[in-house]
Parts: sequence; C-alpha cells; structure tokens
Amino acid sequence: MDDFYRRTLQRLLERGFLRRDQRLLVACGGQPDREVLHDLGFSQVTISNLDARMRGDEFAPYPWSFQDAENLQFPDESFDIVVVHNGLHHCYSPHRALLELYRVARRGVVVFEPRDTFLVRLGVRLQFGQEYEVAAVAGNDLRFGGVRNTAIPNYVYRWTEREIVKTLSTFAPVGRPRLEYFYALRVPEERLAAFKNRWVVGSVRALLPVLRLFTALFPRQCNCFAFAIEKPQWPRDLHPWLALRDGQPVLREDWVRARYREFGRTIRS
Repeated sequence: MDDFYRRTLQRLLERGFLRRDQRLLVACGGQPDREVLHDLGFSQVTISNLDARMRGDEFAPYPWSFQDAENLQFPDESFDIVVVHNGLHHCYSPHRALLELYRVARRGVVVFEPRDTFLVRLGVRLQFGQEYEVAAVAGNDLRFGGVRNTAIPNYVYRWTEREIVKTLSTFAPVGRPRLEYFYALRVPEERLAAFKNRWVVGSVRALLPVLRLFTALFPRQCNCFAFAIEKPQWPRDLHPWLALRDGQPVLREDWVRARYREFGRTIRS
C-alpha cells in the first residue's frame, strides 16, 4: 500500500494539486508517512498522532505534534494540505475526523481509506478481511493500534464516494468541493499467512489473477481507495443561489424570487 500512497501523491504533484513547498499536516501519522513524503521532497510537513510513546524526534527532519484527529488544536486553514493514510477508521467518528481535517486545510485534503464494496463485504464474511482490526493491536504489543490508538480494536469503517460528498456538503453548504478518486487492490498477505488451512490459502491465491482482472475492469470494486478534496474557491464554486458580500457568502434574493412564488412566507421542506 505504500506504493499506492507514493504513486497517488506523485500524480497529485504532477497535476499541480500538491506542491513540495506547501505546508502539510499528516493526521494519524507514522513512519510510512515520513518516508514517502521525505522521498517525494516535501519540505514543510508536521506529522501528528495520538502516540504517547513519541519523544518528538522520530520523524526528523519533520516535527511531531500530539493531536487527536477528531479535535485538532489548530485554527481554521492552518495548513495548505492535510493528509491521512489509513487513519480515519481508527477514530470513534471517522466523519468528524474528516471534517476536522477539512477545517484546518486551506487548499484541500488527501485521504487514503478502505472502500465499501460487495466484494469487500463478502471477503469479511469469509474472514479474509477484518471487521474489527484486531491484527493492528496484535502488532503493537496488545497495547496500542486500536481505536484512538488504544488496545481496543477499532471497527474498520469503509467509505463510498457518495458518503464523502454528503458529509462535506452538509458541513460546508456554500459550494461544491471538487473530488478526485484513485483505486487500488490490496491483497491481505498478513491475513492469508495467518490461516492454518492451506487449502483455503491456495484457493484464494489461485483466484487472485481473476480478482485483479475484475478490479482492473471495475475499479470501484477495489478494497482501497484515495480521494483528493479541493475546497471550494469563492466565487468560482459558490452555489448559484449565493453571492459574495464583504467576502462572505449570502443568499441571492433575486435568485430566490425568480423561482419561488412563496417568497416571504415560511416554506416547509
């Protein structure tokens, strides 16, 4: 998955959404974030997480900040871009965390998370995937790696494109954000290695070429995806019923009067 992470950021660099001199915040961050961002040449990066074991120099040359993704201690638009890589599903409320990242970003947010698909739900039912991320806690001495980095395994919340749009539109109803999606198939090698039934493992591996072909044809059936959110730019992305007044969005009465006979009365939705 680090390759998908790297490739996606590289594509966003090539398209101009990302620049190496931007101020970046990484939420729920770790060493993979440090390595990928450093290798790609980003210079102004703050890596944050809830790991009380940190001394503060683990991600040098980047600084570290102790931050709860659901309640970031930064003012609005403190960073150009906020990045989170497989961290939202470790929160009690992934939606709240996403909106906190959106709040402190000036230009946009880049998110990598599991995707909710029929094939993924089937895989979880057949125990090839995890509903609760016990493996992450097992890999952290049974003390960390769960929800909010505790020893309690987190539910693996999986997203869809429509859910992202609804969440952002509810939080920021003045304009439509621009979104771009990227897809990847992740084979759960660690999960397969843990199976005692070699026949099952062999059967799954035999089907992998078919699965790879299927997801190449239908990328939305991949189990992982990334999405880049570009925040609305005013006045370009304002809804047509809004206008700017003294730098703030206000309702256009002329737009409403031209479309609603009941103007001036209470209209129940």
